[in-house]
Amino acid sequence: MPRIRHIALLTKQQEKLADFYKTAFGMTEVFRHESQAGGGPAIYLSDGYINLAVLPARERPEGLYHFGFQVDDVDRAAQGALNAGATQPPKDLPRDGRFAEVFIKDPMGTRIDLSEAGWKV
Repeated sequence: MPRIRHIALLTKQQEKLADFYKTAFGMTEVFRHESQAGGGPAIYLSDGYINLAVLPARERPEGLYHFGFQVDDVDRAAQGALNAGATQPPKDLPRDGRFAEVFIKDPMGTRIDLSEAGWKV
């Protein structure tokens, strides 16, 4: 059964926002890397179930960026989403170790990641 396991937020203050989630909700940092496009670090937190990515906003609006489902079969999940009205077929992301997913877009254009491997928790 698909489960939401990943949420990504965009902010211009990654350290401050990550510290908030660590302090307020006891999340732990599980991964960090410098954004290749600049703007500071991408910081990944977890509560043991959900992976929360705190990403540099750069020129994008701050707030919710995308979320991700861990699924048993990416191709089957993507086809089901397309049949239900997804507006973009699966698009691969770079396979350089930063990503474990492909993404589609829902009928409103919101990015939804699909991953069999899941995210670090």
